[in-house]
Amino acid sequence: MIKGKVLFFVSLGLVLGGVFFQACSSPSSTQPPAVAKEDPSFAGDIQLIFNGSCAASSCHGASVQAGLSIVQGQSYANLVNIGSTEDVSRKRVLPGDAANSYIVIKLEGRQTVGAKMPIGGSLDAVSLQNIKNWINKGAKNN
Repeated sequence: MIKGKVLFFVSLGLVLGGVFFQACSSPSSTQPPAVAKEDPSFAGDIQLIFNGSCAASSCHGASVQAGLSIVQGQSYANLVNIGSTEDVSRKRVLPGDAANSYIVIKLEGRQTVGAKMPIGGSLDAVSLQNIKNWINKGAKNN
């Protein structure tokens, strides 16, 4: 009888532990999407990338590097059709043209001024592709 109860509680613990692990490891609304989207939204996809990789690192959050704050509520207005402070010939985000948007140039390490972003690392390929797709689809504020 005792072995049966022990086996029951061990099994229950494994099931509950698996459910807990699944809930903790599944993507949440505060993480960038795990797949590249053809037409990502700014609020639902792009801002999440900025929150996790750019604003949270204090580079473009509490500490404003290159005059650019990309915290939620400020980022769109500070990026789209705004001139870069490092390369005044370029826009930070040029709607419809990711290849010539300074943010992509910096994320890919093609800049001639300043450092590659994020400093000391890089965005994962899916996040970078989502940023490019968002820009190429017109950099909508959606």
